Amino acid sequence: MKDSVKPFVVLVGLLVLWHTLVMAFDMPSYILPGPLAVANSMVDNASLLWEHTLVTLSEMLLGLLLGVLLGIILALVLVYFTALRPWLLPPLLITQAIPVFALAPILMLWFGYGLTSKVVMTILVIFFPVATCCYDGLRHTHQGWLDMAQTMGGNRLAILRHIRWPAALPALASGLRVAVVVAPIGAVVGEWVGSSAGLGYLMLQANARLWTDQMFAALTVLAFCSVTLYYTTDRVLRRLIPWQPETSQE
Repeated sequence: MKDSVKPFVVLVGLLVLWHTLVMAFDMPSYILPGPLAVANSMVDNASLLWEHTLVTLSEMLLGLLLGVLLGIILALVLVYFTALRPWLLPPLLITQAIPVFALAPILMLWFGYGLTSKVVMTILVIFFPVATCCYDGLRHTHQGWLDMAQTMGGNRLAILRHIRWPAALPALASGLRVAVVVAPIGAVVGEWVGSSAGLGYLMLQANARLWTDQMFAALTVLAFCSVTLYYTTDRVLRRLIPWQPETSQE
């Protein structure tokens, strides 16, 4: 079976299992609506879902762009400015030790209920995996390659461009794959704490009114966006890093 077909087979299997559970246990619609009810809700509320999806996507993509950029910059600083390493690592770890739910109200207080607080929340969620993976890739570059480049007169920038950066790309790719998966967490948590738009906001409003089918419709759209973003990122990374062993396996 082709790899491109497998996700659809899994999706169909999950839908069948979902429908079977609803029918077998006679689930009330306000507890667990069936897939057909959710599909009907998606059709009936298509414009509403699209409006809120654009808000959440903008938060996710902006957070991803800035989080990846800041993570790479920090990784470079940790590698090339070793004196700063003891000062920068503890704050980096602290940002991950504090639960994101605990930070959300503080960020709302500082940045308001608009787009900025959700983008900052997304940055905090994805910043750590990108920074740590990129840092590991940069510092674990084969020492023989570095010694050879220095022997041939390569300066720091040339070594970074031609040796360290290509060697670090597979590790950075792993961090990026994690980042695109967890990016919706930051955006949606921020919307849950305080917002007037977005899929997280829509889910809260639907839950308060026991519109469970609409809540599942918003959740389905969010899951679709996350999966699409992951597979798109994975495909781009496979093309950008053809020397990575797993990319040669189809």
